[in-house]
Amino acid sequence: MKHLKNSLSCTNPFCFFCTMDEPNPSLRNPKIAQCFKEMPLKDNQDHVLVLSSIWNIAMSQPNDPQFPSLGIFDCMGKLIGKGIKNKEWLLKDQNIYIPYYAAHIIGSYTMNNAESAEKAVTSGVVLPLMELLRGKITWVEQRVAVRALGHIVSHERIFQGNVIVEYEVEMTKLAMELACNCLNTVYKSFLGVQESKRLKYHCDLLTRGLGGEDIENKKAEEWAIQLQLWSLYLLNCFACQERYSCLNLICKKQFLKELCGMWGGVLGHKKSPGGIGVLRTLCNTKIGRENIANCEEIILSLCNTSRTSIDWQYLAIESLILLLKDKDTKFKVLEISASFLSDLVEHRKIGEAITQALLQDYHKIKYGFLNLKSKIQEEALKEIWELKVERRKKEEIISEQELEERKNLTRILKQQGNEEFRSGFIEKAVMEYTKALNFCPLKMRKERIVLYSNRAQCYLLLKKPESAISDTTRALCLSSNANPHNKSLWRRSQAYDMRGMAKESLMDCLMFINGRMKCEEGTKHVETIPYYATRMINKQMNATWLFGDGKLKSKVEEKNVELFNGGEEMMMMMIEIKEKQGA
Repeated sequence: MKHLKNSLSCTNPFCFFCTMDEPNPSLRNPKIAQCFKEMPLKDNQDHVLVLSSIWNIAMSQPNDPQFPSLGIFDCMGKLIGKGIKNKEWLLKDQNIYIPYYAAHIIGSYTMNNAESAEKAVTSGVVLPLMELLRGKITWVEQRVAVRALGHIVSHERIFQGNVIVEYEVEMTKLAMELACNCLNTVYKSFLGVQESKRLKYHCDLLTRGLGGEDIENKKAEEWAIQLQLWSLYLLNCFACQERYSCLNLICKKQFLKELCGMWGGVLGHKKSPGGIGVLRTLCNTKIGRENIANCEEIILSLCNTSRTSIDWQYLAIESLILLLKDKDTKFKVLEISASFLSDLVEHRKIGEAITQALLQDYHKIKYGFLNLKSKIQEEALKEIWELKVERRKKEEIISEQELEERKNLTRILKQQGNEEFRSGFIEKAVMEYTKALNFCPLKMRKERIVLYSNRAQCYLLLKKPESAISDTTRALCLSSNANPHNKSLWRRSQAYDMRGMAKESLMDCLMFINGRMKCEEGTKHVETIPYYATRMINKQMNATWLFGDGKLKSKVEEKNVELFNGGEEMMMMMIEIKEKQGA
């Protein structure tokens, strides 16, 4: 690090910047340790500059054990505690930034190292972080506090002590509240506030000095997403440890329903599992499976996600498979999921696992020992059996001559379907494509992709979006993950739009555009994004806006700005100081 001060004029024997310039580690390390001891005891304007520098080091070198071994956690914990207990100190000079940087530093040094996480806990950082999580300052500090706590509890060794156990129930409750309410809080306390009335230090942290309302708004949305996703990450850590008291809280029916909608926007965060990921983790526990299986709305949400282009598609599929493998939950889930999962049985990656989960008890249904309540689901299982078992066996022993005849007949029927479609006889085209699919050998994947996609286009024109989603999903399962069938993506995006499923439509449309751009790479003429796709994206982006709830769009006056559990007092003090400075 370059010396940020003039070392010749520095009279502080424990100046952090002078100490970092010391080349001899045996001299430098004791001085750094002393700096960390002195910092919480002194009132120095340089504290913010020092913490900002440490933050940069922690972000770029989170696995470096130097600072954790020299007392960084004790120092950061005490600085956060000082800011919470002493409001006058917190609002003096630039001290308001200190709790934010301190919590961020703790989170960075604990995210990859269990030993550092243990040092942080024994150094007493949990209580001050809990105070931030309770909302003793603002949502900005809550964001870094929940991040730090999530990293700490992600290490199994931490649960061997009593500190985390003491706070785990309250931590779970607070994380659940944040996950459910943080978007509303960020809107009401920042995005819905006039630019001139926003807290200056929030704006500075968000923009890093670049400024501008557009940048502030964009970053605030990102931070709101991160606040929700880090809250889910913390909950997921407790669920992974199968902490019984925590599981009972997380498995409340209303919260499980809300988890289905916590998808993190288009951004998301790599370390967070999102709402679907928490559900998947719960499906690894008995209590989780029982509670999820008893809610049809959650199963439907998992089924819908399993047939999408959303990153968490596989988490939804894994959740359903876990539920289907449990003898106590499988039939409840089968009554809902069979018709959805039947579209995925030819998926190149997980098709066989889905087939096995669905057909494990099919012999009981086939021979009348068991009847499903839903005939639709029973027919779906029958179709899977015929496709994946009976038809596969028949085609393994088919002669070359018969195979060639079926290929020729498939092409003829496909051509007839195309002619009926061009002539406007859409229902007849559906019939021809269906006949072609019945004759088409399973090995002719490319031909079957086109047939499913063409039939899906017919269903779109016939205003049958569910059938179109089913056929396009089957076409996409037959194509490769690296190169999905582009027409099917666009057609499914349209079908989702007809169903009012904006999130799913948006993701397919983005995948469609990405596929077009890949196809055009290396060509001399690169087309612009089609107007119809741009229009779809704009429509769905507006529909899926994180703060789209009507009450969030209402005009928020300064007196209505709210913070969690105690932040109101600090906000009023800051407003008073601002008014005095203005006077």
